[in-house]
Amino acid sequence: MRIKVINPNTTASMTRLIGESARLVAGPGVEVEAVSPSMGPSSIESHYDEALAVPGILAEVAAGEAEGVDGYVIACFGDPGLEAARELATGPVVAIAEAAMRTATYLGRSFSVVTTLGRTRGRAWDLAHAYGVASACRGVHACEIPVLELETSPDARDRITEACRHALALDGSDVIVLGCAGMADLCAHVSEAVGAPVVDGVAAATVTVQGLVTLGLRTSAVGELAPPLPKAYTGLLSGFTVADDPQPEPVQHAGGPGNGTRPTA
Repeated sequence: MRIKVINPNTTASMTRLIGESARLVAGPGVEVEAVSPSMGPSSIESHYDEALAVPGILAEVAAGEAEGVDGYVIACFGDPGLEAARELATGPVVAIAEAAMRTATYLGRSFSVVTTLGRTRGRAWDLAHAYGVASACRGVHACEIPVLELETSPDARDRITEACRHALALDGSDVIVLGCAGMADLCAHVSEAVGAPVVDGVAAATVTVQGLVTLGLRTSAVGELAPPLPKAYTGLLSGFTVADDPQPEPVQHAGGPGNGTRPTA
């Protein structure tokens, strides 16, 4: 089984961390490939960043389809491009916010999210409502550490741990959800420090994809998530043109995913 874990930002050190976290939970015989797109933002901390990350994500999914990848993880807590990736991929695509929030509901009656910047709190709430778990989400809290400083700030781990402890006390929640893929390596430390389950979305999404592939399940090709309709795209998006051929060769240049659609069952 091959799982492609896509870090939607272009910071290689974060991609390595994400790959290590995914491999720790992958089962025997599961190959995890962690990648960053060739284009996109260095970190994702705004709606603008999310929008400009999506073409790179789709290019990586299309490349994975040509390589026979079985499933995909989108490793950004805003879950950018999730529905579009599901239209393009044959196998399951799971993003880390959805996986983490759903996993948290198995572990307690309620959860709190601890994320990076306060400006991203609204997006986390939007996703909780979209995924039907808002009633279990007691709060979304920010530690006010920019994404790229998670690796460089000497007190990042302590500040995140304290934010998690504060969230549990303030919200009266049972579980913590870490709201950034760059926090993936802090799960065990924070859980031990605060005395509650702490869910990392990278691990949760990897295990979810693995389970879906094992069950022989994949994204439905009926209705909204059917392959995209054939049409031309122009300008910088010309490489994303969708043709009728159900199993095309990908375009071999930076940018688009080629002219393919997801093969149907």
